[in-house]
Amino acid sequence: MLKEIVVKKAAQHNLKQIDVRLPRNRLIVVTGPSGSGKSSLAFDTLFAEGQRRYIECMSAYARQYMKMMEKPEVESIEGISPAISIDQKTISSNPRSTVGTVTEIYDLLRLLFARVGTPHCPSCGRQVSPQTADQIVRRILDSGSGEKVKILAPVIRGRKGEYHRLFDRLRKKGFLRIRVDGRFRDLEDNIILEKTKKHTAEVLVDEIRLSTASRPRLEEAVDRALEISESEVLLLGDPDRESYYSLKLRCPCCEISLPELEPRNFSFNSPYGACPRCHGLGFETVLNEWGEVELSEEVCPQCRGSRLKPESLSVKIGGKNIHELSALAVTGLIAEMESFTYTSAQEIIAAKIQKEIMSRLNIITELGMSYLQLSRTTGSLSGGEAQRVRLAAQVGARLRGILYVLDEPTIGLHQRDNKRLIDLLRKIRDDGNSVLVVEHDEQTIRSADFILDLGPGAGEQGGFIVAEGSLSRILGSPDSLTAKYLRGDMKVPVPPERRPPKGWLAILKAGEHNLKDINVRIPLCCMTAVTGVSGSGKSTLVYDILYRSLQNKLHKAAQRVGIHQEIRGVDQIDKVISVDQKPIGRTPRSNPSTYTGLLTALRELFARTQEAMIRGYTVSRFSFNLAGGRCEECQGAGVKRVEMHFLPDVFVTCDRCGGMRYNKETLAVRYKGKNIADFLAMTVDDAYEYLKAQPELKRKLATLKKVGLGYIRLGQPAPTLSGGEAQRIKLTKELGRKNTGRTLFLLDEPTTGLHFHDVRKLLELLSELVRLGNTVVIIEHNLEVIKVCDYIIDLGPEGGEDGGRVVAAGTPETIAAAEDSHTGRFLRKALAETVSPS
Repeated sequence: MLKEIVVKKAAQHNLKQIDVRLPRNRLIVVTGPSGSGKSSLAFDTLFAEGQRRYIECMSAYARQYMKMMEKPEVESIEGISPAISIDQKTISSNPRSTVGTVTEIYDLLRLLFARVGTPHCPSCGRQVSPQTADQIVRRILDSGSGEKVKILAPVIRGRKGEYHRLFDRLRKKGFLRIRVDGRFRDLEDNIILEKTKKHTAEVLVDEIRLSTASRPRLEEAVDRALEISESEVLLLGDPDRESYYSLKLRCPCCEISLPELEPRNFSFNSPYGACPRCHGLGFETVLNEWGEVELSEEVCPQCRGSRLKPESLSVKIGGKNIHELSALAVTGLIAEMESFTYTSAQEIIAAKIQKEIMSRLNIITELGMSYLQLSRTTGSLSGGEAQRVRLAAQVGARLRGILYVLDEPTIGLHQRDNKRLIDLLRKIRDDGNSVLVVEHDEQTIRSADFILDLGPGAGEQGGFIVAEGSLSRILGSPDSLTAKYLRGDMKVPVPPERRPPKGWLAILKAGEHNLKDINVRIPLCCMTAVTGVSGSGKSTLVYDILYRSLQNKLHKAAQRVGIHQEIRGVDQIDKVISVDQKPIGRTPRSNPSTYTGLLTALRELFARTQEAMIRGYTVSRFSFNLAGGRCEECQGAGVKRVEMHFLPDVFVTCDRCGGMRYNKETLAVRYKGKNIADFLAMTVDDAYEYLKAQPELKRKLATLKKVGLGYIRLGQPAPTLSGGEAQRIKLTKELGRKNTGRTLFLLDEPTTGLHFHDVRKLLELLSELVRLGNTVVIIEHNLEVIKVCDYIIDLGPEGGEDGGRVVAAGTPETIAAAEDSHTGRFLRKALAETVSPS
């Protein structure tokens, strides 16, 4: 086996046909300025090729169900393994996806409950036990004398398949009718089922009018049904009354029979376990203004948010049902499971399952997320949390010979927990895997076995290898911008003095989630950092309480606000703006120019040209979304999708417009020798040189340059932008608005995806906002940002129930002096290493 991954002439996106040799089974960090080509190499080249080759080994039938990535622009790659990508975008926001399902801990819990759980009656709470055939007959007779009933034997219960042989066998045994997916069919008919869908079927054994005289016939029918179904009978009465009987479980007092315990009985994604009212969602659903079904904030009144049927919730281990265990924080769940006691027979079954559950729970704890509950939906996780949850699932899978590609796994992680993460990455490496990490965190870079530094700039100025090798080799590089910051030649300077507050915004008695009725003061006309370990309550304070409350008061919104008494000082601000990392658009038609309003100004510029005025073209002529100016062959998309069935769909450049999106008449209009499609293909830096004579366009482009986005193309599709890039584009849009000087800006980890040098640029921009009289509040773990802030609110001391308190508040120097602050301990060192500018 090759000891290296050898890449020749990689040219994906802005990569300049680079040759790379990466050691296998090592921890490799790819670093460099934002936009230098790190993701293009790690994800779009190495991961894409590793996954593509693996999927190509499968049959054509299997490939049609899998999304395949395009072949990257590279001459050759040797020594690559099957690849797994763990980034910040791929976790599901589906409300059915939870921390428990992603890590597969919930699946193991379902198995544990199905094997050693103690069933209880959902009505009276008594422990239930099996029943005999004679008892079943007696209960059927007691249920309705004189009623005509159908006796059925369940033969398929929620299984995929076509079942031709089963139907033939039943036909030969003399059965005439069968109920398939709730509808009665004649067995003589040619019953065709979709083999990819789950089906339920019960064969009709007999139809009887209940009476004492019909008892012998009923006994025969029940025995026959129990024999065919292997212990189950379904009774259909009038009107649509269904009763289920089993040799397995029955409550002697309430006459309730329970199905045999299976893992699917505890799944809220299966009809066998899900609450019938909310279908396992836990909340009521409503129709929105577009007629789409969406979740409301109203808890389902039937299951009270537990998502499961009463029968499933009545099965317990150690006095708790599966929902109660899932609602505990990981630390509480570990303690609860350690207290479980089993009989000697149960111990043999439970030991292996519980060991695997505990192992995975400990991995989550090591990753600094012991405050999470298994029932927490993945859509509510931050990008960093989501990535580490997926990482926990991969570590639990214990795979070997895999190439893992990770995108900034330290996002959202406090410095205290960084070492645990690095140790876990080393563990994956030691298990025989190659770990490739795109990262800007100094501690992670210094911990790598091999470092690849790309640059020297961003966009067209990037895509080259600046330095590669061990840490000592990188530190010795005279050209590497990364090395200059690692050596301390360049630093993010600490301001010579902290800005004094010009008023205060006070949040009183904040008690949402884990917040302990805290009082917090935020200085106005200052830059404030809200810090603390993961799960300490930062997002709850800033977004669930402060942001939502101000949205309701200042912008007439109607959002549910987190628990608090009141917020004072609101009269001193006139608007609140949250700049998050959610995508600026979900389709390729959305891009930086459409989001920031650049395209509107550009279209107006083209409409004012002499050529456009002669032809009578208006602003709408230069939109690729409207008929008239766009290419109708591709409807302004620039590409056409060709379905390949067993291969991934291919996007072919439109042969009529050549990918330009516009028709030739529109493209004939030019400004400074360039048509509108040429401008959309330009980088921000290039467009600035052409358009700096236009005040509005110059201002918007200059702001994009200022936030370090000079390398992105104006027409770059929104889905290709990273979370950090999307956040900075949103920031430029807000900066482009008329400034009132009384705006509160809220940012959640704005340094995501930023190199040391780009962090410096971002801080200059945020300082400019404050200089104009605005207030900036940042949730951040990056010490380079924290040390520059005027004021810090440090929450903790730990995550989950052990957090939610104000550990310290004040200037960075005050926090650094606080003995019990985790943030202070690391900040002390950062301040000591930084020399203030003269």
